[in-house]
Amino acid sequence: MEQEDARCQQGEAATVETKGLKKVYRFGHEEVQALRGVDFKVDRGDFTVINGPSGSGKTTLLNLLACIDRPTEGEVRIDGQNTASLSEGELAALRRQKIGLIFQTFNLIPVLSAFENAEYPLLLARVGRAERKRRVASLLEAVGLADLSRRRPDDLSGGQRQRVAVARALVSDPKLVLADEPTANLDSDTARQVMELLRRLNEDRCVAFVVVTHDPAVAGYARRAVRIHDGRLLEGDARVASATAS
Repeated sequence: MEQEDARCQQGEAATVETKGLKKVYRFGHEEVQALRGVDFKVDRGDFTVINGPSGSGKTTLLNLLACIDRPTEGEVRIDGQNTASLSEGELAALRRQKIGLIFQTFNLIPVLSAFENAEYPLLLARVGRAERKRRVASLLEAVGLADLSRRRPDDLSGGQRQRVAVARALVSDPKLVLADEPTANLDSDTARQVMELLRRLNEDRCVAFVVVTHDPAVAGYARRAVRIHDGRLLEGDARVASATAS
């Protein structure tokens, strides 16, 4: 895939921005406030890690940033566009064009090869065959899986499956990649390799990443570390990983 100049452009709209974001879940007469007025902004090329324990609201926030769910109050802007007025179809189109998703359980299609899994978003977007092949081959090379492109998920290790998921998230050239506990099902060495890969792709392609995790070690890879607790964001110290990939 032909990439833009790796230098992030200044003066652009934030890749994602929230204002007064609240999410309330109702169970009968009981209410649970998952998010309590979150103001959050991620610029192009940022690498933000949101750390917090189970039940803190981090997955709820990620789902709202991904436009998978809608807030009870407040707004989410993707690349300057307020998503509140968009239909479900328009939100789906926005996700395909501007957002890449990485899940802790990989979410690969078992009957498809690594190449076909990475290619799938381009099929949905009706990208031509030659362009699909070029983009997927480039990304599988970038994530170190060029020689394993014909293997199905069951024939890959956990780390290799997550690399396929990373390629799939980036194949549409998104503005934003959202990762939900991307190292949760990996051993510590493989988790380190995956995080180094994400940082390298962030730097090479100037794509904004938001990673949510309960693992404090993952915050070491952040340019900006944020903690979430009881549905509120607490800004942490911005720090750059000492172990980024060369």
